[in-house]
Amino acid sequence: MMFWLQPWVWIVAGVVLALLEMLLPGFYLLGFAIGAIITGVLAWAGVISTLPAMLFTLAIAAVAAWLALRRIVGVRRGQKTLWHRDINED
Repeated sequence: MMFWLQPWVWIVAGVVLALLEMLLPGFYLLGFAIGAIITGVLAWAGVISTLPAMLFTLAIAAVAAWLALRRIVGVRRGQKTLWHRDINED
């Protein structure tokens, strides 16, 4: 059986991506981490079993997770960034 068809691989990859997210500013890897964990859980439940289906699930779940995170913790409507000091003025 192929390595990437194992459900635990997707879950471990999701956890590793979530841990790596702590080293990066922003939400670059968290959507992929959530998507990988969802893919692993669905594979473990037997809902998906082929690599193309797993990759498609990863893509859809990662985009959905990113959009949800963006809505929950992203920039709010009307929020503005105020600069008190310009780095070019020294």
